[in-house]
Order: sequence, then structure tokens, then C-alpha cells
Amino acid sequence: MAVEQPELIDISSFIDHSLLTITATPEQVSKFCTDAEKFKFPSVCVYPYYVKQVAEFLHGKHPKVCTVIGFPHGQTTGQAKLYEASEAVENGASELDVMINLSQIKTGQTNELHREIAEISEETGKAVKAILEMALLTEAEKRLATEVLMDSGVAFIVTNTGWYGGATVADVQLLKEMTKTNVGIKAAGGIKSYEQAVDLISVGATRLGTSRGLELLKQQKDKSGY
Repeated sequence: MAVEQPELIDISSFIDHSLLTITATPEQVSKFCTDAEKFKFPSVCVYPYYVKQVAEFLHGKHPKVCTVIGFPHGQTTGQAKLYEASEAVENGASELDVMINLSQIKTGQTNELHREIAEISEETGKAVKAILEMALLTEAEKRLATEVLMDSGVAFIVTNTGWYGGATVADVQLLKEMTKTNVGIKAAGGIKSYEQAVDLISVGATRLGTSRGLELLKQQKDKSGY
């Protein structure tokens, strides 16, 4: 669904520059850091294995260090996620994109979900961005998960991992309705064009999770005509 775009939006301040391919090399990670600093992206998002390298590279620079926890399936235990998150913070992460356990939503184990996410948030003291994987949830489940996660102290709700479908305008609109700007909204997965990025921002996305940041900026530059 296209959204009316009244003006050109500079999307650079929305992009979580994500390198989550399992074959990523240290050289590729360094380049993502260089690009993120050049264009002042909010963060560089990598697997925990590369957090220390990114933290050292970006020390004193603009982008934050983001990593994924329990990614992409969310089926590790709460204690395993807490350990992974705590280690990542010790290595320099300041934002944690935590994949929730979807079975806890599907089976009504909302207390367990709340406890798991709240503990990570409280113990680490860092911004938790909880990933819903909205393509796999019913609308009722999306609403229920959002309520639980907001109550557990998350800083952002993330639409998708990108493994099972991507961000949609409808899902971002739903999250905007539910969150009422009390937490950030990160649209992630399948963002392939500048127009799509602007559509998502226009309806409420405050971050964009994408590995195509440079490509999207090129499209923005081409559209601006300079």
C-alpha cells in the first residue's frame, strides 16, 4: 500500500545499518562502520561475534553499536538470551534487538514473555528492541505481544527479522496505533526502495533495519536531482 509522500525525506537518520549475513568478514564489518559514520546512521547492527570490533571502531563516533539476541528464531531460553545480551553489553553493545519467543504468544504464556524481556532490559540497562516477526502473527497476537512488550520496558518494537517476510505499512500503522509514540518503531525486513522506506517512515517508523542503506541513499540522491 503506497502512502502519499508530500516531500523528500532524508532517511539517513533512520537507518540501522545491518550486516547479518552469516558469511560476513571483518573487512565487511569495518566498511559498514565506515559507511555508518560517514552518513550518520543511528547504528550498526551485527551479530554478537562482531560487537567488540564494532565497538572499538565506533568508539567516540556517532553510530551506536547494535546487536541481535536470540536471532533469528527466539527459541533459546530466557537465561541464554540474558547471558548473550549481558556479554554483548560487556563487549560494547548499547542496543539489543531481541527476538521474542513466538510460541509464548501463540500459547498464551505472556507472563513468561514479559519476564524474559523485562529481565534483559533491567539487567543490562540498555535499549531493548523486541522483534515480533509480524508476518507470522495474527492481528490479535500482534496486539497482545505489543501490549506485553511495552509493559516489559522495551525501547523499540521491531516488525520483522526479514527471514519470514518484511515490514509492511499496515503493520507499522498498527504499531503506531498501539504504542502512541511511547516506544520507537523499527521497520525491518525487505526494504528495497527509497519510496518504500519513506512510506514506512510516513506512517510511524522511527528506525529502518536494512542492509541496503547505501543503495537507498543513492535512490534518494537520484530522486532529489543533486
